[in-house]
Amino acid sequence: MSVSSDAPDLPAPGGAVTDPAARAHSDNGTDPGTETGTGTQSESAAGTPRPVPQPSGLGPLLARLHFYAGVLVAPFLLVAAVTGLLYTFTPQLDALVYDKELTVAHPAGTARPLAEQVDAARARHPEGALVAVRPGTGDRTTQVDFTLPGLGERAHTVYVDPYTGKVNGQLTTWYGSTPLKTWLDDLHRNLHLGATGRYYSEIAASWLWVLVLGGLVLWWRRQRRNRTARRLLLPDLAAKKGVRRTRGWHAVTGVWLAIGLLVLSTTGLTWSRFAGSHFGEALDSLGSGTPGVSTALPGASADKQSGHHHGGTTSHSGQGADPAAIDDVLDAARRDGLSGPVAIDVPQDGTTAWKVSQTRNLWPVGRDSVAVDASHTSHASRASNTSDASHAEVVDRVDFADWPVLAKLTRWGINAHMGTLFGLVNQILLAVLAIGLTCMIFWGYRMWWQRRPTRVDRGALFGAPPARGAWRGIPYGALAAGVVVVVALGWALPLFGIPLAGFLATDLVVGAVRRRRTVTSPTESGSTV
Repeated sequence: MSVSSDAPDLPAPGGAVTDPAARAHSDNGTDPGTETGTGTQSESAAGTPRPVPQPSGLGPLLARLHFYAGVLVAPFLLVAAVTGLLYTFTPQLDALVYDKELTVAHPAGTARPLAEQVDAARARHPEGALVAVRPGTGDRTTQVDFTLPGLGERAHTVYVDPYTGKVNGQLTTWYGSTPLKTWLDDLHRNLHLGATGRYYSEIAASWLWVLVLGGLVLWWRRQRRNRTARRLLLPDLAAKKGVRRTRGWHAVTGVWLAIGLLVLSTTGLTWSRFAGSHFGEALDSLGSGTPGVSTALPGASADKQSGHHHGGTTSHSGQGADPAAIDDVLDAARRDGLSGPVAIDVPQDGTTAWKVSQTRNLWPVGRDSVAVDASHTSHASRASNTSDASHAEVVDRVDFADWPVLAKLTRWGINAHMGTLFGLVNQILLAVLAIGLTCMIFWGYRMWWQRRPTRVDRGALFGAPPARGAWRGIPYGALAAGVVVVVALGWALPLFGIPLAGFLATDLVVGAVRRRRTVTSPTESGSTV
């Protein structure tokens, strides 16, 4: 959210100026020659007024966009950073709050048949349809999901000790997430405001990458006279208190966090409401959507199940399959190579196969899945006329290794965004990004305040924005190409395009109003941005 300018002779907000006297004023919180700063003209050493040059070129234009985007979008980013920081440590919070439901006190011996565990869960929850089972391993309980009318995407999850068959508790979950995790997830995504609240998070994700890339360019241009790794990567601790020191901390922090913030912006957009829809359509058009096994048994219509948000099951209704077959289904999946934690989707009618999917989110990610026909009869068994003629058999399979590259990148990116890809290291990195972004926002607003005019006759609460009209210095060919790119981005990312159009319209109106005033600064030509 840097508000620096790169025009060497233009004392833009917080920017470097070539005149030593003006630089001294800038570092003490005042910037001569801006829209509302200490005046519209700077004075020479002899006291003769001289006009301030009109800004032109990419640097001042980018500085003005960066300034306004930072001022207006920073509150959205701050909320996203704070709520994201809270969500980052949900595994530890779940372990504290739901230890009884999620873990087994004394894991020992051999796990009881999965069908018995399901029976125990059914005894605790006699109503509703059985839709999914996640077998417990190690010290983790088995989770059995039931749906009821009115629950929507949520389910009642019964937690069963796999070694004793004892029920440890029951919670209302969302795709396997505990109530606390679901609450924090909703807080981060939509502030518990439903579809309306999702605008905030999409605005934050749509503008974060703009602010990061714009800030990097501005900082790179600012150091052009003495561009060294130290000046780019470390703050100037020798700078006295004021805009220069604050800007150094703001910019250098942004340089160090840039890659991580760009990843968060990109992955956050993949499941946003509007940009995420465009992203999904693009993946489908490229044949790079998330693939899914066909759960349609012979003679039934195909049912390709796929998804990419949090994983889990979908709501079902109707007469389900016989739960007694679940052990055979799991055995068939294990024989076919599905290892590690899995989720079993229970079919709700006789035309649908069982689905068993890996649920490993930690690197290396496990997302192999198979469709299992629990009533399949092999030719060999029928020929031998054995009593074990009916058994489960895999009828379709999709391996994560065979996913399209873009689908894999999407999956990895989402896991990284949620803090599950690299475990505790991933959580710490997310926490650093959230805290660092919060500090950058604070420093950005501090710069705005430090740049305020301090003369008694021109006092103001905050500093002036970079001067308007910078677009006039851009070659028409480059300007036309830029407009095309911005329009395309605005279509792909509506909550980038709509706020930008609103800003431009407002800026035009403000410019028109100021032109009609009798006391108008010479730098206020009325041209937008």
